[in-house]
Amino acid sequence: MAPVAARLTEPQALTPAGFVNEFYPSFWWIPAGILAAALAIKLPSIIRLWTDPLLRAVGGLLVLALSVFVFVAPSTIRWVNRVTGVPNISGPWVYSLLTAFCGSCLLLIITWRNGLSDRSPRTRAAMRWVLGAYATVIAALWILFALADMPEERLRDLDTHYANTPYAREMIVLYLLAHTVATLITHALVWNWVRTDGLDSLLRWGLKFLGVGYALQLAFDAAKLSAVGGRWAGRELDWLSTAVAPPLACLSAILIAVGFILPHTGQYLRDRRQIRDAVGELRPLYRLMKAGSGGGVPRVLRTPPELRLIRRETFIRDGLLALSRFVDADLRARSYEAALALGHPPDRAKALAAAVTVLDAADARSQGRELDGAGDDSGAGAADTTDLLRDIGAVSRALGHPDEVRAVRERAAAVAASATSATSADGGRTGDPVGHGGTDR
Repeated sequence: MAPVAARLTEPQALTPAGFVNEFYPSFWWIPAGILAAALAIKLPSIIRLWTDPLLRAVGGLLVLALSVFVFVAPSTIRWVNRVTGVPNISGPWVYSLLTAFCGSCLLLIITWRNGLSDRSPRTRAAMRWVLGAYATVIAALWILFALADMPEERLRDLDTHYANTPYAREMIVLYLLAHTVATLITHALVWNWVRTDGLDSLLRWGLKFLGVGYALQLAFDAAKLSAVGGRWAGRELDWLSTAVAPPLACLSAILIAVGFILPHTGQYLRDRRQIRDAVGELRPLYRLMKAGSGGGVPRVLRTPPELRLIRRETFIRDGLLALSRFVDADLRARSYEAALALGHPPDRAKALAAAVTVLDAADARSQGRELDGAGDDSGAGAADTTDLLRDIGAVSRALGHPDEVRAVRERAAAVAASATSATSADGGRTGDPVGHGGTDR
């Protein structure tokens, strides 16, 4: 008997349902904290790009989702009931927030997919239908709550406890059906969109997160409706509502938030990376211009990358304009032919030739050597640097490969030397008054 008694007194392992029941009071603050962190991360972009309606809508969705989890926590339910003095008023309040969240998701998906510029009759009709239908549902929830007799405060199982109460029953079924319909439509729209060709990878991944999140929402609805239906049939299925539905709701909300945030945040991070790459790409040409001018762009703390890129581009173009009277167009042509002869494709050969020309112009300026006719104030002898100013990225990339630039420069110099030797030889023969090495007879 002792071993049996010992086994009976041993602590039993928690089942999944037991785990949810034990941590139910604090369970809801986990997704609330995650959503609050996501909103905090997104808030600077929303404020900075306030004119972007899609970004504002994503921020609104995060606020609604966060509100649902804050107000569904038992401690908040008790507080709202006591502050208002109305037992169970948190019920229609949470149902209204959840309904508004579902309608907002559906509106955002319609607008996001069709584009902000789409104001076709079909799109406008769909948006009016969603707004009208879900505003009506929210109003009906409060009317039904006012008609229902729900005197006993329920912090966890209001759905099932009042599943057979007149008007409360209709209120519960109404919010679950409205939630299910919105989730089904949104889920179908999302997965149809995922199968569209040519989607950006970030958008496709965001839609996949949304698809999984809305699938979990459907599982949440199934658990809730089954628990309510169990009450109608006289069966005890409350655990579906109190132990299964909560984790599904939490995980679903997190995935939906990630799905809406990922494309916007990912695109923002991608743009920032491209700007940083562009700044780094201009570094070789910037250093060359900086060495010639004796100074560069002043460094200012916390300068936005976009402004830093603009300043660097402006500084480089100003430097190239100052070099224009030292640019040798003939050298550039020879360098281009030399680069082609070395096997470089035309675009690369053009960039390498420009790099050789800019290096030669910088050397000429440092030596005080100008092209003939370039010293006048009118700048009549200055070379056309329009394409140099336009292609500073390609020129800077070429300068980042000094071995290739050196090879092109040496080959162009060799070609120039050969041409000079040939010209000198031809000039000597032409100017010989006595012929080929002969004497005057």
